[in-house]
Amino acid sequence: MLRRLSLALAVAAASYGTAWADQAPSQAPLASKTDLVTVYQEAARNNADIAAARADYQAQREVVPQARAGLLPNLSAGANLANTRTEVDSPANSATRSGTVYQANLSQPLFRADRWFQLQAAEASSEQAALELSASEQNLILQSAETYFSVLLAQDTLASTKAEEAAFKRQLDQANERFDVGLSDKTDVLEAQAGFDTARANRIIAQRQVDDAFQALVTLTNREYLAIEGILHTLPILAPTPADAKAWVDTAAAQNLNLQAINYAVDAAEDTLRQRKSGHAPTLDAVASYQKGDNDSLGFSNSAGSINRFSGDVEQRSIGLQLNIPLYSGGLTSSQVREAYQRVNQSEQLRESLRRQVVQNTRNLFRAVNTDVETVQARKQSIISNQSALEATEIGYQVGTRNIVDVLDAQRQLYSSVRNYNNARYDYILNNLRLKQAAGTLSPGDLEALGAFLKPDYDPDKDFLPPDLARAAEAQLRGDLDY
Repeated sequence: MLRRLSLALAVAAASYGTAWADQAPSQAPLASKTDLVTVYQEAARNNADIAAARADYQAQREVVPQARAGLLPNLSAGANLANTRTEVDSPANSATRSGTVYQANLSQPLFRADRWFQLQAAEASSEQAALELSASEQNLILQSAETYFSVLLAQDTLASTKAEEAAFKRQLDQANERFDVGLSDKTDVLEAQAGFDTARANRIIAQRQVDDAFQALVTLTNREYLAIEGILHTLPILAPTPADAKAWVDTAAAQNLNLQAINYAVDAAEDTLRQRKSGHAPTLDAVASYQKGDNDSLGFSNSAGSINRFSGDVEQRSIGLQLNIPLYSGGLTSSQVREAYQRVNQSEQLRESLRRQVVQNTRNLFRAVNTDVETVQARKQSIISNQSALEATEIGYQVGTRNIVDVLDAQRQLYSSVRNYNNARYDYILNNLRLKQAAGTLSPGDLEALGAFLKPDYDPDKDFLPPDLARAAEAQLRGDLDY
């Protein structure tokens, strides 16, 4: 009697043949495998987006000294070289002055309400930029994890599709053997061939997805990776702590970095409004000037009509206060005030929209993590159930109560349950990190905690299944051999 197919046998047979062996990525030595924390550190050093965000922050910081400059003294100096000829009635009564004039001017704002509020707005904008950079750096933590686990998921999916292809190949071989001895008709062979061809196509697609996932890792870090460490199946699958959605929402409202940043955006808009209103206020500056120049030939007519000529340096000093009271500027200031009012309203509405989004995301992710906890266990159990269903279907096929289509469908269900289990496992990991990001608590320490459950010698072809299931499959296989 034909032996029943077990999952362990399918995994062991996944390496059959050499049709795709040359296409699989070469395995690097164990020492060269990269872990999650290293990938994040390389991303922090080499990622182009985070480098651009840091440059943008450094540029945004400069608005503060630029605004402060409007409240500090303004000192300028210059020189003027000219030749001036003045004629009075006739060339005989002309005066000529030539030479160089040096001058210096000093202005110190005493009352500039608009510039003061401009400085306040600039400081708020700088704080906003700092928080936005922190949010970008925090997002890089999540992005590193998402890219890393996308590679692991793609590798596990490839391993399961290879095992599925091996199982369908065995089924095709068995169908050919049964057809050769007259135990089945050609239809069974064709059905088995169709199933094998589909599994082979899925394996080819899965291989490309592994390559794509590694390419995403290169894009993130600007480094090539031969292999990365896999996650152990012993990773605890636990509900989030605290187990209260409201507590997570309250934490997010207080610590979410994007929400904190937009609070400063509102502050900046309000200070800008005050600045625009101050356009109606008077300004007061202390001014001082100094001027010195030489007169080669300078003359003026006196009361008797004669020309007095003198030469030498002329020096002039002045100091005083300059008051400016704006009266009318064509409606410019009033228009700017109205614009600033709307900008404040816009920033407040954007803050409210973001607050609602943060609340929604936090609640949704809290529910997602709790769902993932149950889903992982359910998916794990479904592998055992589908394996039992497959073996029962094969027995029915051997005794004639089931046809080959039933067997092929049962095989598809088995390997689909394997892929669903791995999807649920990685969804749990990433949704946990996303929940912490929404709450504003995500840090590199979370990646270090995951690193404790990485397996340096992880082999996707063997480790895409939990080890207890593999042992159960082996036990079932031994029972099959004794059947």
